[in-house]
Amino acid sequence: MLLKLLYTRGSLHNQPQGEGVAFSLKNRLDTVKVTGFRQVQIGDVVIPAEQIEVDMGGGERRPATAIDAAGQAVELPVGRALTVLLAMPPLAEGIHQVQFWFTTDAFGELHVEVEDAIVGAGNQKPRIPRSEEDDYSEAAIAARQRFAEQFSEKEFKHLKHYSFDAHQLQGNCEHFMGVAQIPVGLAGPLTVHGEHAQGDFLIPMATTEGTLVASYNRGMQVLNLCGGVKTTVIGDAMQRAPVFVFSDARGARDFGRWVEANIDRIRPEAESTSRIAKLQYIDTYLSNKFAFLRFNYSTGDAAGQNMVGRATFAACSWILENYKETKIEHFYLESNFATDKKASQINVMRTRGKRVVAEAVVKRDVLMQRMRVTPEQLAYHGQVSNVGAFLSGANNNGAHSANGITAMFIATGQDVANVSESSAGVLYSEVNKDGDLYISITIPSLIVATHGGGTGLATQNECLQMLGCVGRGTVNKFAEIVAGVVLAGELSLGAAISSSDWVSSHEQYGRNR
Repeated sequence: MLLKLLYTRGSLHNQPQGEGVAFSLKNRLDTVKVTGFRQVQIGDVVIPAEQIEVDMGGGERRPATAIDAAGQAVELPVGRALTVLLAMPPLAEGIHQVQFWFTTDAFGELHVEVEDAIVGAGNQKPRIPRSEEDDYSEAAIAARQRFAEQFSEKEFKHLKHYSFDAHQLQGNCEHFMGVAQIPVGLAGPLTVHGEHAQGDFLIPMATTEGTLVASYNRGMQVLNLCGGVKTTVIGDAMQRAPVFVFSDARGARDFGRWVEANIDRIRPEAESTSRIAKLQYIDTYLSNKFAFLRFNYSTGDAAGQNMVGRATFAACSWILENYKETKIEHFYLESNFATDKKASQINVMRTRGKRVVAEAVVKRDVLMQRMRVTPEQLAYHGQVSNVGAFLSGANNNGAHSANGITAMFIATGQDVANVSESSAGVLYSEVNKDGDLYISITIPSLIVATHGGGTGLATQNECLQMLGCVGRGTVNKFAEIVAGVVLAGELSLGAAISSSDWVSSHEQYGRNR
């Protein structure tokens, strides 16, 4: 079941001019050395090693008979792809059973069996140009630009211009052909009193929504006049949630107990894949005949979804090999229980990414002079809006944290789809004994990074530099800054709605006509 992941689905094809058949393999499991290709079988046709070549990329090909354990092994680190070339007649259109036998240094002889299809030329759409040698070269990019213009019958004057070396995009963007230029506005500086972020921070916000930057800037000014915002990271965990299927509920229950008893044996298997990922604990949730395991990791300065996926895969491989008490009917690495890229109640309760709180005391006179509302009006408005959130079925009561988070995510190279989880905000306010407004927001699933992903790209890294969030150990600092920005936005919008300034502000600064 796991070995099928080596095969690249959709890669089976007839080579040009009747030169044979080919398919691709990619190591998605663990670093190994391939020590031999014994044979391939497609349908009833057996192709021996003498009729197999392996294309290792970069123009290097090697006969399968020249691959052996005695100094001729092929290094296959995680992520490397190989193309297997078969000297055989072309295959007919349709689905074919593909089997191949090979050996590795770590696992001995392996056998993989999959299905793939040959698609007829008449069913194929025009293909986006790409270069096997260097898909980020100027020539490859220019070919895609011409293709896009010819396909759409339009000329693009702005998409094609960018200021960085496209090779930096490897691992971030496939089929690269240009850039979407998003305006970046400045808000702040915002005074933050965190455990990691301390001082004044100028906030880059990438957006096309009128009044957004102005609104957040207004909220920051008010917070600064009241001494700034206090921020605290109170939780940190990134998840992957596999599911194991059994024949009955009792099998799932017994498996859950076994996992709990063997956590100290599972942990080193998971952590063997990364020097950063650390397995904190595993939650077990049982339903019907399913055992859902929620693996919880710390991931350093990276957001860590890919990191924990690989770690959990290694852990589950060990579990599948060592659990003997009850037959595991099915296994899926992700069950949808981690709720990756989706808002969920479990992440509000249990944390995903960083759990961070921003809070401030807003002085009565500042609130009345700058926002034209009293603390009592704003606190009462919060109670009313809580009823609206409850009736709507929303899983949080924040006003618009997605606005500020998205603008900062785009500016700093975060995975923007994580806004779906990160924007959940639990807002609370009260009038304190001095007649001032205490306001705080808890962001229970803020998924941010200062390393990896898009954070190292040209403009994105410059925005992180502006915040002083480049280098080891800066992710909690960035999380605290984001939380402070969110609180500024909640304060500004809440006051604008309470004082009826909301529509007039959009009329003045936005593009409503």
